[in-house]
Amino acid sequence: MQTKDVFEKLRRFDAYPKTLEDFRVKTYGGAIVTIVSGIFMFVLFFSELNYYLTKDIQPELFVDTSREKKLRINIDIVFPKMPCTYLSLDAMDMSGASQIDVTANLFKQRLDPDGKEVSEAEEHKIGDSKEVTENAPVATTLDPNRCESCYGAENKDITCCNTCDAVRDAYRQKGWAFTDAENIVQCQREGFSEKMEAQKNEGCKMYGYLEVNKVGGNFHLAPGTSFQQRHVHVHDLQSLRGQKFNVTHKINHLSFGFDYPGIINPLDNTHEVAENMQMMYQYFIKIVPTTYTSVNGLTTYTNQFSVTKHAKSVASIGLGDTGLSGVFFSYELSPMMVKYTEKQRSFMHFLTGICAIIGGIFTVAGLIDSLIYHSSKAIAKKIELGKAS
Repeated sequence: MQTKDVFEKLRRFDAYPKTLEDFRVKTYGGAIVTIVSGIFMFVLFFSELNYYLTKDIQPELFVDTSREKKLRINIDIVFPKMPCTYLSLDAMDMSGASQIDVTANLFKQRLDPDGKEVSEAEEHKIGDSKEVTENAPVATTLDPNRCESCYGAENKDITCCNTCDAVRDAYRQKGWAFTDAENIVQCQREGFSEKMEAQKNEGCKMYGYLEVNKVGGNFHLAPGTSFQQRHVHVHDLQSLRGQKFNVTHKINHLSFGFDYPGIINPLDNTHEVAENMQMMYQYFIKIVPTTYTSVNGLTTYTNQFSVTKHAKSVASIGLGDTGLSGVFFSYELSPMMVKYTEKQRSFMHFLTGICAIIGGIFTVAGLIDSLIYHSSKAIAKKIELGKAS
């Protein structure tokens, strides 16, 4: 069989026979349909391409059997009317564990009344002597082996109190109110009262993270030195000389665990303006353990949460509800876990979609063009007949 005969037989399979160029008629209507259909093809092609490039997230729900021992809480909260020296963060959980005046991995940034930073953020406790710089030369003259008085608050663990903060800790363990800073040599030396007075009109930004047991519990940010007395959590406000506190606050960020693509933290950028002094804000949080597995197999163990809010006045007995002025977060963990798995979309599905777009628009555009062409011819013919009659 000759090669020419083979190609002749092959040509019979052509499903797209062509007409001669001389028999083709090009119209303005056809040009408009071609341009419009081309635009539609272009837009839908990029829409399909964008869909293909995004990851397919497949959710699953099952009982949480994980055994993580710790829950990471990330916070970034601003108190524009609350000085850092007044503010403490405490955490307690249902297992009975408590963290009093948490300082590890948490930082306090002093803010002036306009919200500008006063100094570099530091990791410190309430009344931490590290903030005092003008008295540093005096401290260097003191005997490093000295043992100063705790003013009657000594115990088997604390026998010497060489700083104001040490005296306060000793008082706290005894369950005593710290009201006489002016009469304590260590506090006089560190300028404790002067510092409290100087910062009373400042604000504070607290940020960082804390780790708690993975059980239900609560944490709060409130004024005063906190301590445990007979298994009761107490805040000593007497050292703050009966001041009233404005707990207006803005939650820049609050989350449990690490972020993953698409996570929504419902308390982010929450701004609450206290209607009056001595307000108590409570946030009740439901945490759902979550895992997110990326397309490359890396798994992130984190949490989602929902929240409800309640605010009340604790101005004074008879005028408001009982409670402590501050911001309180109570959280519970769900027994169910959500698992998100990230997968790459099928390339063959993408090709099928592109073919469907091109073929569908081409066919519909051909029908519209044919309708326009034959309609215009029919109308033109009727007009000619009308003129002839």
